[in-house]
This record gives sequence, structure tokens and C-alpha cells, in this order.
Amino acid sequence: MNKTVVIDIVGLSTSLIGEHTPFLKQYISRRNLATIQPVLPAVTTAVQSTYVTGKWPSDHGIVGNGWYDREDCEIKFWKQSNKLVKAEKIWDKAKKEDPNFTCSTMFWWYNMYSTADYSVTPRPNYLADGRKMPDCYSEPAELRDELQNKLGQFPLFQFWGPGANIKSTDWIAEASMFTDDKYNPTLTLIYLPHLDYCLQKFGPDFSKISKELLEIDKEVEKLVRFYEKKQAKIILLSEYGIAPVNNPIHLNRVLRENGLLQIRIERGLELLDAGASKAFAVVDHQVAHIYINDPSVTEKVRTLLEKVPGIELILDKEAQAAYHINNERSGEFVVMADQKSWFTYYFWLDDSKAPDYARVVDIHKKPGYDPVEMFMTSKARAGYKLLRKKAGFRYVMDVIPLDATLIKGSHGSIHVPSQFHPILVTDERANDNNTIEPTDVYNVIWKHLKK
Repeated sequence: MNKTVVIDIVGLSTSLIGEHTPFLKQYISRRNLATIQPVLPAVTTAVQSTYVTGKWPSDHGIVGNGWYDREDCEIKFWKQSNKLVKAEKIWDKAKKEDPNFTCSTMFWWYNMYSTADYSVTPRPNYLADGRKMPDCYSEPAELRDELQNKLGQFPLFQFWGPGANIKSTDWIAEASMFTDDKYNPTLTLIYLPHLDYCLQKFGPDFSKISKELLEIDKEVEKLVRFYEKKQAKIILLSEYGIAPVNNPIHLNRVLRENGLLQIRIERGLELLDAGASKAFAVVDHQVAHIYINDPSVTEKVRTLLEKVPGIELILDKEAQAAYHINNERSGEFVVMADQKSWFTYYFWLDDSKAPDYARVVDIHKKPGYDPVEMFMTSKARAGYKLLRKKAGFRYVMDVIPLDATLIKGSHGSIHVPSQFHPILVTDERANDNNTIEPTDVYNVIWKHLKK
């Protein structure tokens, strides 16, 4: 099979390619660019799973970055086991045809306990005293130590949170090249997250994101030049584009105000009790799953949702089939925001009673995705907390604001203009109109491996 690399440039769309991305502009001008119809939901884990299986979320089961586990009665986000993806991956098919085929997955999601040969993924160490230490997980295990000895500790706090910047993307690029030199895999999948940060914070505002665009452009150029020397077939793609938004919608507050959400009080602060609620929302950018524990309130929930400004689609289980998201993991309703809106997880009505995790970066405790984690209330406060850390005192890095209006860009919706659709760049024309379905990305990768 042909040596192939797929470089996933998160958030890249045609709206961004121009003077601030000189390499990409020139590189794409000599190749074929296709737009990819967005997946519902157009979020990282669902899209990546669709690309590597050729199946829809209804089949592979990844209905979002997180969902409600009906047996544990827990909302779980950003789990990492590859066994959660309930469909054959492209590398498994390739191995059946070619026993010499190998695959490297560099920071693509669901990267633990995978059948891919080589993988690296974020995995912090949670120490007994409550500290979270930057780290990563790899297969084989010794690859992690080799990479961190060469490149330094994986920059977890530059991968997500208010400190997110180009350092994490650069580390991933360097790690990908090191892994390729060491193992020479047939297929490599590389995830470059950099544009996710600035685009969600500021939207596609060139006056604020031009520096980040140039930074990612240089990282892509470095990788392309590296793989050209390896005579690899190169595929550039993205999972979604990020469009401007200005209307946060607090679905759980709507459900709470109508007597459907159960709240517990712990140490004077409020917690959402999903298992005891009649209905609640698991939000994920511009898509939310509404789970209903009490079937008698189903029509009441539907009526409430129909009255919420900014909701464009309300899909019950039957309607979900037409959008390829009907699965046992999906909610009784799946709702999609309109182009200018997005969903927060907020359920409290008084900020003084917000749970302690609301003001920290905590992607696992929050019952929904929280892009506001990229902002901080005060650099001075963060500096004070770091001084406590260095001095050996216990500390809580509670520097995240509770102001959802800070977010100016989002994704997840499938009803956005084509300039915000994800893209695919290859040496071959996709079809006559150069627009493809997301499930066809699998076929594009397969053709590059085989042709």
C-alpha cells in the first residue's frame, strides 16, 4: 500500500484561506479542493469517527464529544477508549489486505486501546493530592518517554484552556515526524488543534486571528515538506468550519425553570443531578441531546423547546434517522441551534451558587462542553494561584469566567454557509461539483492507500 498521511487542520474552511495563510493558499492552488458536507453533530469525535469508519454516527455510535450513560446515570465527556467506536476502522480493513500495513494515529480522538500500531494522545496524571500534571499516553508505552525526552513534557496547558497556543500543535507535529522516522507507518493521521482556540474565542475576525493563521500555516508547511520527502500521498482536511455566533442558549436553565431539572446542594453550591432529573440537556457546541427519564414529560419538553429562540431543529427519535444520528446513545430529542446561536451547559440561576468546577478547566466534571474555559477572569489571579502552586500550597485554579457572551465562534450545525464547511485537499478531483459526503472521506483515504 502507498504511504499516506492525513493532516487534520481543525477549523479550517475556505473562509480562512488567503493572505494570512500563504503556504496553504499556494499549495491548494495547485491541487484539488473539495468541501465536505458537515456531519450532525459537526464536532471532533463524531466527525473523526465518521472519517475513519465511513459510517454515520447512527452506526458508529459517537453521537457527540460526550453523552449520557443511562446505566451509570452519568454524563461522560472526552472518554478515550477506541472501543467506544462501534464500527471497523480503516486501518483494520487495510491490515486484512496487507499484513505489512501499519498505522500511526497522532492525537486523533479515541486513541487508547486502539488496534492502530502507534498512537499518542493527551493523558494527564491526576495525583493523590489533587494536582493535575501534564502528560500523554502512547502505544507502544516507551514512545511517550522517547518523545518527552526529545521534545519536553507534552504541553497540556497549551493544548486546552486559557493558555492554549501554538506550542501544543508544534509538539504534535514534531512528535508525528519523530514517530514516522522511527516506525515508518503506512498511514499516519495527525490532529492539529490550533485554530480551534482563536476561532471559538473571536470567530473569523482577521484582525484578531491573523497571527494564529500564520502560525498554523507554518506548521502545515513543515509537515507537508517532511512527508513530500518521504514520497507520501498527502491529504489535508478539516472536521468543521467555525462560524460567528452571538447568542448563547441556556437549555438546562429553561428545563429547570419548568420543573424538569433536579438540583442538589453541596456545600452551598448547586450540582445537576442527571439521574434524578425528569429531563436535562447534554450540550455540545451547537448541538444538544435532551435526555428524558420520565416519558410522561416528553410532549412538555417538545413544547418548551419549540418556544426557545435560536433552536433551528428539534429531532425526536424518528426524525433523527434522516440525519443519521439515531442511536441508543442519542437523546430522546436532538436539537440544533441556528447559525448565530450555541448551547451552554449552565444550569444555575445565581452565579454565587455555581458549582466549583464551573470556574476551573475541568472537561470531565462539567455536564457539557464549555468553550469559556479558554478565557480567564484575571491574569493577576492566575499568577497568584501559580505562586501558591510553586510554594507547595494547595490551590484551586478558579480563573474561568461565567460569561458565555465572550464566545464569538462555534460549530456543530450542519446549516452553515459553504464557506464554513470543512474542506478536503488532495491531488485528485473528488467529483464534478467537488462536494463530498463525510462518509466518503473514508473512501478518499482508501484510494490514496491503494492507487
